[in-house]
Amino acid sequence: MKRTAITLLAVAAIFAPAAVTPAAAQLGVSINIGTPPPAPIYEAVPAPRVGYVWAPGYWRWENERHVWAPGHWIEARHGHHWVADHWVEGPHGGWHHDAGHWDHD
Repeated sequence: MKRTAITLLAVAAIFAPAAVTPAAAQLGVSINIGTPPPAPIYEAVPAPRVGYVWAPGYWRWENERHVWAPGHWIEARHGHHWVADHWVEGPHGGWHHDAGHWDHD
């Protein structure tokens, strides 16, 4: 059931009108699972790149299991900072994935 809902959201996002500005083009998908993510994998952060910020790797949920998504560079946004993807344990059990996003400084 959850997989169907996620698939439908993904299809809707693909066929959404292209008139959305890049700054507003974010799709949020809420994932709640009972399996906690494994410990993070250590990744050496590369030397800084002017105009970019490092988005660290994280465990994503794919095909009913955790899959490591390696860190990568993202073009910086003036007046914003990157909040990395992370998992939060719910108050009644289960885990919720908070997707990485830009936040105002």
